[in-house]
Amino acid sequence: MTLTPVIYERKYEWGPASITLGTRTQIMGILNVTPDSFSDGGRYNNVERAVAHAKQMIEDGADLIDIGGESTRPGSQVVSVDEELQRIIPVIEALHAEAPHIPISVDTYKAEVARQAIQAGAHIINDVWGAKGDPEMARTAADLGCPIILMHNRQALDYTDYLNDVVHDVQESIDRALAAGVHEKQIILDPGIGFVKDLSENLQLMSSLGILGELGYPVLLATSRKRFIQHTLDVDADDAIEGTAATVAFGIAQGCQMVRVHDVKPIRRTADMCDAMLYRSPGLRRRS
Repeated sequence: MTLTPVIYERKYEWGPASITLGTRTQIMGILNVTPDSFSDGGRYNNVERAVAHAKQMIEDGADLIDIGGESTRPGSQVVSVDEELQRIIPVIEALHAEAPHIPISVDTYKAEVARQAIQAGAHIINDVWGAKGDPEMARTAADLGCPIILMHNRQALDYTDYLNDVVHDVQESIDRALAAGVHEKQIILDPGIGFVKDLSENLQLMSSLGILGELGYPVLLATSRKRFIQHTLDVDADDAIEGTAATVAFGIAQGCQMVRVHDVKPIRRTADMCDAMLYRSPGLRRRS
């Protein structure tokens, strides 16, 4: 059997920082500066610890760092714009100053937070509501001219035709971004594994990730330590490295070009091994 995932070639440059898609998997290191994230809440919620952890992830092989100031775990509290900004802006500024060659994404669904984060030194918007949580987000991304990651999400588990509904939801996010003026090559998709999906639905979508790649955009996979891995293997979040690595390898084989993870070093190795096999495959379909 020959794998034939769709691989999109993209290069994003911001002075000394850059990301290149189409030659190897990009590793996004997770930096939660929150008190209540499901796996690492409270560990990095001051600037010194946050920057030190980011630099360690860079040393371990992270290509970019994703900074978030509001937990998205089930039952977490909504954070005000001001509070979110107070958490992330000092970290973005400090990391940008110490490692200007490393791209930074801001994990937020609030347009004003995204705008100020990009102005402070971030480069990419990572929106868990796919530009649907804040009506100004798509226009903000267009005005800033920065890449935006559109994640699949919805208000309730009310699917009628699951995979088709996921594709429809994601297409709505794409259409919203394009209508606001976001350039098509600035769009990256995320299937939203673990968000408003039960265990079987998460596993089904993991087996069908190519349906997002066929929409015409690169795909980011964010499965790190998530509950569907914990439930499948009967492990805690901190003991889910092997499960995370399995999902990453499976996702890369289906064309996912970026992965968002906590445990950078083992996942960098996992991705490098997958890349050695996949990116040398004559079966790849490349699209610019």
